[in-house]
Amino acid sequence: MNKEIYILGIGHNTSVYIDLVEACGYEIKGLYHYNGDRTGDIEHGYRVLGSFDDLFSLPSLVGMNLALSQGDNAIRSQLFDKILQKGGEVPSLIHPTAQVSRFAQLGNGVVIHINTVVHPDVIIGDNSVLSYNVSITHSTMIGNHCYIALGAMIGAYVNIADFAFIGIGANIISGKVDMIGYNAYVGAGALVTHSVEKNTVVAGSPAKIITVSYTHLRAHETEADL
Repeated sequence: MNKEIYILGIGHNTSVYIDLVEACGYEIKGLYHYNGDRTGDIEHGYRVLGSFDDLFSLPSLVGMNLALSQGDNAIRSQLFDKILQKGGEVPSLIHPTAQVSRFAQLGNGVVIHINTVVHPDVIIGDNSVLSYNVSITHSTMIGNHCYIALGAMIGAYVNIADFAFIGIGANIISGKVDMIGYNAYVGAGALVTHSVEKNTVVAGSPAKIITVSYTHLRAHETEADL
């Protein structure tokens, strides 16, 4: 198995992903930044090899493992798709301290950070991130390109749709919440006691609707944003 890897994204989260991939037994071969401003720099002991454009201008990414450090679901999803189109791999990264049931099902490129617990019969889609100290209760489904932030607790039987973002310390109650909709945003510390519609922001305890037709960045992203 190829245990060499490259990390995409230079910023506050870079060192977190360096720690993670090293804990997962990978050898970091270099970093890539969204533009060429950092090319040649040394970041936490590793060289910035070039920009995302430099990476994707290669004829093929076959045989290359790449880790995506972006917290933004939309940007991370676009990079994920480009990597797969070029033949590269985005391996799942599960910190050794995480506890993942053997009855859980994980997609491609899933990231699970320190001390997170994934119960039996949980399904997690491609390119979704579970941050530190997250708890995912049994029989819950998490879609593709989601982000579950630090300390969130997701109850049983919840269906979290693609591109949803669950904020720090949010609590989604078993038996009361059937669905967190596509591209929904649950604010930090929210106590969610009812389903959340797609493209909706909720916050508070109990959680209430703050904004409807939430579009985040996808409505105006350009290639330069990547």
